[in-house]
Amino acid sequence: MLTQTTTRVLEPSDLDAAMAVLDREPVANAFVTARVQVAGLDPWRLGGEMWGWYEGGMLESLCYAGANLVPICATPRAVRGFADRARRAGRRCSSIVGPATATAELWRLLEPSWGPAREVRTRQPLMVTDRLPDDITPDPYVRRVRKDEMDTIMPACVAMFTEEVGISPMAGDGGLLYQARVAELVGSGRSFARLDDDGKVVFKAEIGAATPRACQVQGVWVAPEYRGRGLAAPGMAAVLRYALADIAPVVSLYVNDFNTAARAAYRRVGFREVGAFMSVLF
Repeated sequence: MLTQTTTRVLEPSDLDAAMAVLDREPVANAFVTARVQVAGLDPWRLGGEMWGWYEGGMLESLCYAGANLVPICATPRAVRGFADRARRAGRRCSSIVGPATATAELWRLLEPSWGPAREVRTRQPLMVTDRLPDDITPDPYVRRVRKDEMDTIMPACVAMFTEEVGISPMAGDGGLLYQARVAELVGSGRSFARLDDDGKVVFKAEIGAATPRACQVQGVWVAPEYRGRGLAAPGMAAVLRYALADIAPVVSLYVNDFNTAARAAYRRVGFREVGAFMSVLF
């Protein structure tokens, strides 16, 4: 048994202990929890390492180190331990994302060696709801995207990603990984859209992470020419209806604090702020 404060890469045999940490905050940890529930802790299946921070022989905090670096239930001492390990390993991730306090401290420690970042989003409200709104009718035209509609949904997904992140997901590998992820969401019934009479996407959203306790909405997008017509709130209500009925009892999302229109739409359908995330984009 480990008897001092230390970090180490977790192994498959550490799964129960890791899940106990993840279960402390089922909403905030939904993204990583969903990956671990599917892949376990094997780095090849998980798509990265899971670092553990131990105090007095007990696993107290985690950090997922893959395409994203994600501190999980990270105490200040754990953040320092994770920063030391990350600094030694060198930057391999495209972003650091997680609860704002821990992520801000992690970035403060890593910026001298990893910086500069392409963009730092210091406050992204984390919002949740567990019920449908009483005063907004779900858009009846929002439905699950079919597997044969990949060519229809992909342009909207690429437009959303580029607008949100600032770079195209088709760069680098030609979009192979991104297309595979979109196909995975479509195939699992977690991609939703409304199409116009010409078959063009006018609203879309996905449920990216899903666990038995919580799921996370992502990729909410309204086509530019349809913005300002009141499609977002009914569209989100429709996605909520599917999510609460079929996927999890709590639905969450996080949004940039400067996106006042989106935050207002989410509040209209009953989402409330329960915390904040932070993202550092490279």
